[in-house]
Amino acid sequence: MQHSNIVGGSTAKRVINCPGSVAMVQKMPPQPSNKYADEGTLLHNVIAEIVMSDRTPESFLGTKYEDQVLTQELIDNKLKVALAALDEIDPNKDMQIEAETRVGFGDLLPGVFGSTDLIGRIGNRAVVLDWKFGDGVAVEVEENPQLMFYAAAAMRTEESKWAFDGATEIECIIVQPPAVKRWVTTPKRIAEFEAQLVRAVKQAEQPGAILRTGDHCRWCAAKPVCPQMTGAAERALKTTLNSLNPELIASYLAQADMLDDWIKELRNMAHVMLDNGVPVPGFKLVQKRATRQWVDDKKAADALTAMGLEAYKEPEVLSPAQAEKELKKRKLALPDDLVVAVSSGTTLAPESDPRSAVLQIGKQLTAALSKIN
Repeated sequence: MQHSNIVGGSTAKRVINCPGSVAMVQKMPPQPSNKYADEGTLLHNVIAEIVMSDRTPESFLGTKYEDQVLTQELIDNKLKVALAALDEIDPNKDMQIEAETRVGFGDLLPGVFGSTDLIGRIGNRAVVLDWKFGDGVAVEVEENPQLMFYAAAAMRTEESKWAFDGATEIECIIVQPPAVKRWVTTPKRIAEFEAQLVRAVKQAEQPGAILRTGDHCRWCAAKPVCPQMTGAAERALKTTLNSLNPELIASYLAQADMLDDWIKELRNMAHVMLDNGVPVPGFKLVQKRATRQWVDDKKAADALTAMGLEAYKEPEVLSPAQAEKELKKRKLALPDDLVVAVSSGTTLAPESDPRSAVLQIGKQLTAALSKIN
């Protein structure tokens, strides 16, 4: 998850649009970490281990990074959802993959490197996948500079070029649970992006490199001292402050915590109403993403043993994914009657959500019978 201090996957958009930001950011003090960034690093580290070893997520329960600990909630809501997305992308386990690979541009851009979350190859298509475990802004995949940076760098890195040699398509994928976003492009488009990146880095090396504001400024560490930003900010701040009512702002602040709690309770109330068959216009309950589990662990172990597998990977039975991978080597299929897809529950969603609404048939039937009695 590291990248160079010149440009990396997460900063490629900024550097291309604002070459002058490179020198400014390099003069800024290191950005302190926070619990959200540390949690993201923890989840990235664990999922890389899982996809390369096929261990179960539960076997990593309690793993730590800095002050963050892997809990069952994180496993259920983040890791299992992301792994289910990977199963959708590669249902037959045909894709050759590699996780957490350092990639760079060699002599073309010395000192420029990054780290890919996952690269793969299936048929004539190379795959670049990025895990996004944060709950913040949704990230779009089409023409995504971060993924194009990783693709371009991986094509020039000896350890990762195998995924791109002879490929006619390059698929960029963002898994941001529960969403999976996919965009297929070509080696030609990645080469065009690389040329654009090279021009920007060369410009950044020149005195007086251009500074340009835009949405790429959002995560720029030099934003507080950037002359392009401070001039606009000072003018906007002066205008805004003169029009504000300090007493009104103070009253809003006093109510902020209460409003946060109210919003949480409001969502919980809507969930309870829908769960009990009371309609809430514009909203519905949908199933959380299902994960595969054994119908019966002992029966599964017995069946796998009968098929020639070592059914246990201490201290647990092999997961369906692990068993399927081993059976595939023997050209055997995993019996359908051993596995069931189980959702971890329901969640509130707007009517526009493409997932189907959960039918509360049991509760509706109970309510109807109670009226008859």
